[in-house]
Amino acid sequence: MFENYFKIAIRNLKKHKFYTFINILGLSVGVAVCMIISLFVINELSYDKHFKDANQIYRIHSEIIFGGNHWNMTQAPAPMAEALPAEFPEVEYAVNFRQRGSYLVKKVDQNIKENNVIWASKDFFNVFGMPLLEGNQEGVLAEPSTMAISKSIAEKYFPGESALGKSLILDNEYDFRITGVYEDIPQNSHFHFDFLLSMEGLDEAKTTSWLSNNFQTYLKLREGSDPEDLNLKMKSLIKKNVEPELGKIFGEGATMDAMLADGGKIEYVLQPLLDIHLKSDLMGEFEPNFNITYVYLFVAIALFILVIACINFMNLSTARSSNRAKEVGIRKVMGSYRSHLIRQFLMESILLSVISFLIAIPIVAFLLPVFNDLAGRTLGIPFSQLTFYIILMVGAIGTGLLAGTYPSFFLSGFKPVSILKGKVASGMKSGMIRSSLVVFQFSISIILIIATIAVFNQLNYIQNKKIGFNKDQIITIDDIYALGDQAEAFKREILANSMMESGTITGFLPVAGTWRSDTPWWAEGKDPKQTENLVSLQNWRVDYDYVNTMGMEIVEGRDFSVDFPSDSSAVILNESAVRQFDFTGDPIGQKIYTLAGDNETMNLDELESKTVVGVVKNFHFESLKENIGSLMIFLSKRPQGIASFRFNANDTDQVIEFVEAKWNEFAPGQPFTYSFLDDRFGKMYAAETRLGKVFGIFAGFAIVIACLGLFALTAFTAEQRTKEIGIRKVLGSSIGSIIVLLSKEFAKLVLIAFLIASPVAWYAMKKWLEDYQFKQDLGWQVFLGAGLFAIVIALLTTSYQSIKAATANPVNSLKSE
Repeated sequence: MFENYFKIAIRNLKKHKFYTFINILGLSVGVAVCMIISLFVINELSYDKHFKDANQIYRIHSEIIFGGNHWNMTQAPAPMAEALPAEFPEVEYAVNFRQRGSYLVKKVDQNIKENNVIWASKDFFNVFGMPLLEGNQEGVLAEPSTMAISKSIAEKYFPGESALGKSLILDNEYDFRITGVYEDIPQNSHFHFDFLLSMEGLDEAKTTSWLSNNFQTYLKLREGSDPEDLNLKMKSLIKKNVEPELGKIFGEGATMDAMLADGGKIEYVLQPLLDIHLKSDLMGEFEPNFNITYVYLFVAIALFILVIACINFMNLSTARSSNRAKEVGIRKVMGSYRSHLIRQFLMESILLSVISFLIAIPIVAFLLPVFNDLAGRTLGIPFSQLTFYIILMVGAIGTGLLAGTYPSFFLSGFKPVSILKGKVASGMKSGMIRSSLVVFQFSISIILIIATIAVFNQLNYIQNKKIGFNKDQIITIDDIYALGDQAEAFKREILANSMMESGTITGFLPVAGTWRSDTPWWAEGKDPKQTENLVSLQNWRVDYDYVNTMGMEIVEGRDFSVDFPSDSSAVILNESAVRQFDFTGDPIGQKIYTLAGDNETMNLDELESKTVVGVVKNFHFESLKENIGSLMIFLSKRPQGIASFRFNANDTDQVIEFVEAKWNEFAPGQPFTYSFLDDRFGKMYAAETRLGKVFGIFAGFAIVIACLGLFALTAFTAEQRTKEIGIRKVLGSSIGSIIVLLSKEFAKLVLIAFLIASPVAWYAMKKWLEDYQFKQDLGWQVFLGAGLFAIVIALLTTSYQSIKAATANPVNSLKSE
């Protein structure tokens, strides 16, 4: 019986080649998209699970409200890693990380810039359970000036030999001995460190202050420990250590309770390691994370695209019911049971699904590299895993059943007496269901189109918004410290070229990923022991040419000038800072104060003061997801960080060649690393750019699959109405009226889909835009554009078959009558 079902299924698929091709093409594309998304989602859900006892590892999440600012960040106080295991027995190990940027690494005489460098305390391997390939786990980071390196770095610097005991020189100055080699950290990790530098030699790691948050702290709990219970216990630890420091600085009345009453907050809680990649977007993340909402969204898109492909099969099967009606009637008269017919139709559906799944695999292999480039991943088809083939087989059968269940029950339900009397009217009993399915297909497609337009609208808004500085035509050169005392001479040589307009040297740039530093300040005449008078400011050390080079606007007062020696103690505030200080009268000439150096008490004889000489127009120095915070810029004693030069040449290659030549002249043997400020700015929105492209691609696939079904439905409708069209033409109907007749039904369905999709898309994208403090509102043009696009695509899809039917010779359709 099974063999008979299989033979009949093959014959039927061969007999209707056009509809078989449409179904297989649509389903295979849908399955391929679904497979790619599934590989992506599985990869995202696997992050950090490779670490031993990953469910027992946590990171400290800090939330601090102080001086008018609100921080949610990964950094915690330096003493916390040592205090937690000592105070709480449920904490087995804790490790501190300190990120200090990139380093120049040299083995003999050639420097190589390395980015994945971190300072770590000695319990790193105990917390994360990573085995060492070389070295002793207990002593690997226990001594100053030692480090552990990854396997790939060991092979890079010491090919064919053991790296253990060897040395590497960092930043031309610091000699580090290698005491351990570990396996490369997998791609699906929220951090990737190639160099672990022992924190035993880091002076700032020895600080005992609980008010300075500069270290990422991870800890491993003993099995069975309750993290929520530890969160409660940590409150008392924080209070015990923070309150004495608050009292020293702000007086005896400065308590945690008083800070809370004033709207302040200092809180540290445990964040599960396995939640970081998908559920964390804090200040100080090691790498950009993904978002669990997008994972759910991609799963929904994958299912919707697969369902759209299955709908094509159901629509065509029910639409072509009259062609199979006599077959059903005769087989029932000959003794076939309904269950036999159901199995027959399901066999055809499953066979078509299996063929589609097999075709989908090479489609995935072709598209996956493109998707990897887009998503920044290294996904691959797991051909070596038995699970892959099991899932493939189950998916093919399941999809076949999903697509074929309704048509099989519908077709097998025809009554033989009615069929043989010719009372089955072209499957139109299923017309309402078929129309509903077409509406569903295009609703999903239109939602994806609107989402794509909305994302790109926001990206366009970001790129063109007046952000308070001019990011265009600025080249930045990293690692300027490699020039030593020649930095200013290098700057003068660059500016001597007519292509260059201005230049500045500072690590503080108005793009994420560059230097940041903040401290509390207060205005003259206000009591600093009252926390409401404190303003937490970003403190940026710059040179005389910074404001001019960055294209910022001074709205009050003046810029720094070499003509004013007193500018060594001057400061320029942004508009947000001026508002927070709430100066009495003109801000120009006002003094602001902070604690000098390591002052641990509020001693007014040991304060640092600055005089406001200018106010700069607010500019965005973080993502547009954030409000513009309070900021001050002041002159630094020596250049540091990054050199930035504004140029006026159209040939950027010529600019790069010139700057590189000067770099090699001043810093021979040092790596030349450059970028453009607008590129750095764009990287802040790389995730949104990828999301927009992914939405666009998936929307394209959804439209293509939906249109394939619409194309086939139009062809079948035209085929069924051939004689009607012939009669209409004989009676004088024009070609245009016939085209409208055949197309208007489907255009009406797409219009209904648009009316359903618009409010859904509006709500979804409104929620997405809530993450941005500065955003492009969704205008009616977005929805109108998406609706018109969908209707035009639908009309173009149906027009070919409509025109073909309308221009056919009526003699051919009526000669048999």
